[in-house]
Amino acid sequence: MPGDPLTNEQRFALIQKYIERMPSLSTTVTKVLEVCNTPSTSANDLNRVIALDPVLTGQVLKLINSAYYSLPNQINSLTRAIIMLGINTVKNLALSTAVLGSMGREDSFRSLSMDAFWTHSLCVGVMAKALAGLKGIPGMMQEEFFVAGLLHDLGKIPLNNCFAEEYRQAMELSTIEQGPLSQAEEMMLGFDHSRAGKMIADKWQLNLGLTELLRFHHTPEKASANHQQLVAVVALANIYANLFDVGSAGDRYPDMSRINELLSQVGLKWLDLSSLHLVVQQEIEKAQIFLQVARETA
Repeated sequence: MPGDPLTNEQRFALIQKYIERMPSLSTTVTKVLEVCNTPSTSANDLNRVIALDPVLTGQVLKLINSAYYSLPNQINSLTRAIIMLGINTVKNLALSTAVLGSMGREDSFRSLSMDAFWTHSLCVGVMAKALAGLKGIPGMMQEEFFVAGLLHDLGKIPLNNCFAEEYRQAMELSTIEQGPLSQAEEMMLGFDHSRAGKMIADKWQLNLGLTELLRFHHTPEKASANHQQLVAVVALANIYANLFDVGSAGDRYPDMSRINELLSQVGLKWLDLSSLHLVVQQEIEKAQIFLQVARETA
């Protein structure tokens, strides 16, 4: 870039402007999130909102009829699909669709590989959901863990887009020092992807759990008591994905000193994670379909 290098304050202002200019969530998605957050919501309430959006209707039907669910018969009724998928899954599909439509495109990635990034994100989502299952969290709630894992690194997308060269240097620095990428981001840019993630969550008015997750997935102890388990489980799943090189979001050297602290926070042993290795590999393949459906926004 010609001229004097940017100061950290100028970079931060650029990222703020970039995120402010990002499209808001569509009216349908906002309405879906609103309806799903009402405790008395029924499949019919959700059907009324989704039926007005042909794209989302198509995606819900495509998901229920995909190999992800492997049903013996084709489902053609939207209400039936919503009942079978469950309100939480439909909400998460709507949210993932909106996020990936806005940020999942090839032109959002300059220093990071798009495919490697989403493979990493999927692995974190699948592992977080599997760990939630081990913890006895009800099936409906496990989908929250999947989407939280899928979206945890969103803040990296604007950083690698706006500052491609500096971001490459941050990844190189993290490799040379064999340390966490978030520390290298702080050194190169003056802030890390967690802060950018929080700005995205605010822009889209995501629920408090996801907002805290985007902000604190490297420091789960800072999350509020209500959401600490979600954030800590995703943090563990993230270390797992980085350690086993499943995809890559540029972070090759997770902070291993935190593992024991996270395991005791969540109430699991490392053996619990490694015992899920095969299941997670199979689930990632199935979840690719979820991602594919969510990314087909037209």
